[in-house]
Amino acid sequence: MNDSAETLDRLVDEWLTVPDVADRLGLDASKVRRIVQERRIIGVRRGDPRIFVVPAAFLVPGHLANPAQPTAPDADQPWTVLASLQGTLTVLSDAGFTDEAAIEWLFTPDDSLPGTPIEALRTGRKTEIRRRAAAEL
Repeated sequence: MNDSAETLDRLVDEWLTVPDVADRLGLDASKVRRIVQERRIIGVRRGDPRIFVVPAAFLVPGHLANPAQPTAPDADQPWTVLASLQGTLTVLSDAGFTDEAAIEWLFTPDDSLPGTPIEALRTGRKTEIRRRAAAEL
């Protein structure tokens, strides 16, 4: 395993395969691949054989899709993609981050937050995290 993969394994506590994501979101795998293609979520290839995986933290309970304005829990939409993730990924991509580097940035603890950028996004602090991502330009 290379240093980058070891770093990601140390930072990301749970990975989901495309079928896992499909199951959690209640979609078929082709729709999950479309979500990846649209860059609403990103992932990396890990292991042997090299399997595409996504950090589980990119998915949230449906009522927390926009954590700044949570809604009542809905049994029909138990999980969804974190709404603020796509724009943040775009900012990081514009700053020249690879998908692997973006995941590392999102999951690296930052004492000034405190916590990690992904935790901040999951609690509704999108503006602050995008400002920090834009500072990487």
